[in-house]
Amino acid sequence: MVRHDWTLAEVREIHDLPLLDLVHRAQGVHREHFGDNRVQLCSLLSVKTGGCPEDCAYCPQAARYHTGVHAEPLMEVGDVLAAARKAREAGATRFCMGAAWREVKDGPLFDRVLEMVRGVKRLGMEACCTLGMLTAEQAGRLKEAGLDAYNHNLDTSREKYGEIITTRTYDERLRTLENVRRAGISVCCGGILGMGESVDDRCEMLRTLAAQNPHPESVPINMLVAVAGTPLATRPPVSTMEMVRAIATARILMPRAMVRLSAGRQQMSEEAQLLCMMAGANSVFFGEKLLTTGNPAYAQDMALFDAAGIAALEPRGAGL
Repeated sequence: MVRHDWTLAEVREIHDLPLLDLVHRAQGVHREHFGDNRVQLCSLLSVKTGGCPEDCAYCPQAARYHTGVHAEPLMEVGDVLAAARKAREAGATRFCMGAAWREVKDGPLFDRVLEMVRGVKRLGMEACCTLGMLTAEQAGRLKEAGLDAYNHNLDTSREKYGEIITTRTYDERLRTLENVRRAGISVCCGGILGMGESVDDRCEMLRTLAAQNPHPESVPINMLVAVAGTPLATRPPVSTMEMVRAIATARILMPRAMVRLSAGRQQMSEEAQLLCMMAGANSVFFGEKLLTTGNPAYAQDMALFDAAGIAALEPRGAGL
């Protein structure tokens, strides 16, 4: 049963189940709604890198941090579409384009992004963007261009949020999600584990996601990639069991969502990744880079999926 009225106590009770019981329950929910061993392969390209004015404590693209990431201008449409073709040939069904902006500004650069979206759609792929905050009108223009999904993460709980970001409020994030949803674009929204948050913070973030109606179509669960030069550079790594618990809880709360095993896969063993998939993850980013941080190489991913009998999902409503 799809619910939007979970309480924090209920979510915490699920999260804290004995691990094998939790995975078993999550796998049952997954089988009921997806019924197969398929995974959505998504490719992510940073189309405008670095120079961001925000202060997200985890992000190497913030201009105020010295991380070795240099500001680059928005890519040309032809170069982005060449990368999309390469991703399609490698098996990706969704192509995501990320720009290090605080918010979208109307003008030639946004017009160029719209043309990127149209081009990705002409390739027969699902198109996704993450561009920062959006107005309702801008969301409408992206929908007209053919955008399938928009990523805008909550990152953590409302209570923890102010310790991680001060340049954008939690309510501004929720407002962008509402603009996206009202435009008829699928919402991709998740969070990051390992930023010093409590278990209650994690459960509250998942509860907030599940309270959205409808649930986000995609829920990325990210492991913090601690980057030198950011305020969170010395945070200890998240354990496999912590990732599995978050993914399994997300699967139970949001049974029809694509739960994405996202940032941090490079730090995980193959066995850890497969356990996350057993817990309900059925979407991954693949390719050598995830925005500005590393990701498992293509051949390594394909070998893992082949050995485990995992096949790629076809894009929704589009033929390649």
